[in-house]
Amino acid sequence: MAFTFYNTLGRVKQQFSPISEGKIGFYGCGPTVYNYAHIGNLRAYVLHDILVRSLRRAGYEVNHIMNITDVGHLSDDADDGEDKMVKSAQERGKSVLEIADYYTKAFFNDTDRMNITRPTLICKATEHIPDMITLIEKIEKNGFTYSSGGNLYFDISKFPTYGDLALLRLDELKAGARIEQDENKRNAGDFVLWFTNSKFTNQALVWDSPWGRGYPGWHIECSAMSIKYLGETFDIHAGGIDHIPIHHTNEIAQSEAATGKSPWVKYWLHNEFLVLNKGKMSKSAGGFITLQTLVDDGFDPLDYRYFLLGGHYRSQLQFSYESLNGAKNARKSLVDKVRAIKEKNEERRVNSELKIGNYIEDFDRAIEDDLNTPRALAALWGLLKDSPAFSVEETLKAVFDMDRVLGLRLEEACSTSESEDEGFVQEIEALIAQRAEAKKARDFSTADGIRQNLKSRGIILEDSPTGTTWKHQ
Repeated sequence: MAFTFYNTLGRVKQQFSPISEGKIGFYGCGPTVYNYAHIGNLRAYVLHDILVRSLRRAGYEVNHIMNITDVGHLSDDADDGEDKMVKSAQERGKSVLEIADYYTKAFFNDTDRMNITRPTLICKATEHIPDMITLIEKIEKNGFTYSSGGNLYFDISKFPTYGDLALLRLDELKAGARIEQDENKRNAGDFVLWFTNSKFTNQALVWDSPWGRGYPGWHIECSAMSIKYLGETFDIHAGGIDHIPIHHTNEIAQSEAATGKSPWVKYWLHNEFLVLNKGKMSKSAGGFITLQTLVDDGFDPLDYRYFLLGGHYRSQLQFSYESLNGAKNARKSLVDKVRAIKEKNEERRVNSELKIGNYIEDFDRAIEDDLNTPRALAALWGLLKDSPAFSVEETLKAVFDMDRVLGLRLEEACSTSESEDEGFVQEIEALIAQRAEAKKARDFSTADGIRQNLKSRGIILEDSPTGTTWKHQ
């Protein structure tokens, strides 16, 4: 397959050509684990998933690395605001690492429920502090740093191409123009590589370093971990558009300053916001919607996945329960249609003029064209509309091949009957709710009895911070 991706670095669609033939290094910015992921956050990980699925379906070996930010993350990308991890720990009466562990598990429970493929390697910031220190030492040795006010800063004036990703001009980055001015900075865009003079009293996590006891600036973790696992140059880096002007811009500067190699990353992919009431969803604004909220409102996590696939990742997507309900109905119709084909309930009228390969080619062209999932869905629906012209076997083979990218679990859904989808699932959910009430009342005998009853019927319960899910044994 000949992929083209819209590269944020240059703002142009480019033919994809990996650094090493047949192999791809991909780094996707992971979560800061101080709270539950909201549904806007999850849009980024669906992009990562579609990218990885598409490349692997095309025969590439993809090494997908994701970070977990479990150490001091400020409320603003520009080294400003309060420490989200510490704030969450204080509010909940837990340690920072306990908070991080809890919300890391919650995050992956959400991504599993949305059928998002787990990365090849998940790396925690707290386990890579020596790698960050080593990288900062290289940056310092190469003359890109200065110490001020107890902290070590990156000097953007020493890096002429600073701001290329975000289309920022160095001579326009005047004090106070972009961020709240730090009196210790020489330039408004300079950023901290290592804090020894913390903004906070009793900083939760600190380490010894050549610059004193302290903790890393936020941006350095992604550079250190991606370079460690993918090398000094790699193929693709992805994240939300909010990372472009500061976080990803700073990553490029510090990585290339350390290694002397450019470009550090060949292709940058960024997803647009999910918007609610014409504003981006944000934890800091409060009132954000989680995946569990949607489940509690009667939606399957795959309904939300289908909703996201209906919009191109580079377009803002307006969320509403009306549109989500439309996605739910469309996904149900899709499953019903594929199930009907599998059960051979449709009359076959094989038409030699139609070629099933044409539909697969339409699907491939859509995915090759900057991961155009709306067009890919249209190709799938086109195949289903004309499916009576083909044999059951070749139709299902094509449908399930397309679903290797879309990730809607169509083959799994078609292995169950419609009655199981409705009555059986309702029964299981009712028993899970009954078990939750029993646990709340500390009636563990009843709760364990429900679990054993379901297990005897081939249903396994999985408890997590965001609730209980079930699966067939």
